[in-house]
Amino acid sequence: MKLYIVATPIGNLNDITLRAIDVLKTVDWILCEDTRQTRKLLDHYKINTPVISYHQHSKIKKINQIGNLLNQGKDLALVSDAGTPGIADPGNKLISLTLRQLADLEIIPIPGPSAVIAALSICGFPTDRFIFLGFPPVKKARNKFFKNLNHIKYTIVIYESPYRILKTLDDLLKVSAVAHRQIMVARELTKKFESIYRGNIKKVIVEIKKGLIKGEFVIVIEPKK
Repeated sequence: MKLYIVATPIGNLNDITLRAIDVLKTVDWILCEDTRQTRKLLDHYKINTPVISYHQHSKIKKINQIGNLLNQGKDLALVSDAGTPGIADPGNKLISLTLRQLADLEIIPIPGPSAVIAALSICGFPTDRFIFLGFPPVKKARNKFFKNLNHIKYTIVIYESPYRILKTLDDLLKVSAVAHRQIMVARELTKKFESIYRGNIKKVIVEIKKGLIKGEFVIVIEPKK
């Protein structure tokens, strides 16, 4: 029994490894966040493997079902809607729970696209050390989240949605330790309308406002000098 953790494209469907395609074709089942979203990728590569939905709201009954399949000797692949499972999604929870149930479970990473790494690769800031903080809280603990940035001296990476990107950038201006640092904001990485914004926070806010605020954003903040 094997559980493959398979990275899938974050936008451009060509950004998938040959190994990932082979695994998705040969496993017994594919676990995915949104079956409709994953089906677009599978259809593109003519992959007919059956799918099972697994996402952050899945009940323990679904996790037990997955555990039973593995216990029967089935090989499964876990994918997220985009990128590498377990990075800002519930993949790590599934791994933890299935390991408790099945001590002999073999978990195999199939590496590939990740918005965090893609953004870091083009930011131009030191990346020998960085901290990834995912999405800032929407309400509860939001102020604490930003205050804690004052204590981080490394390159910082944050995800944000189009609905809160401007608010988050405005909140960053209020953080004394990062307000004057250079940042890079990447929008819609690898997709048709990919956009990269660089400069201080105020400049980036102005540039983002000029265009259509749509898609997922990655914010990279330079480290303390």
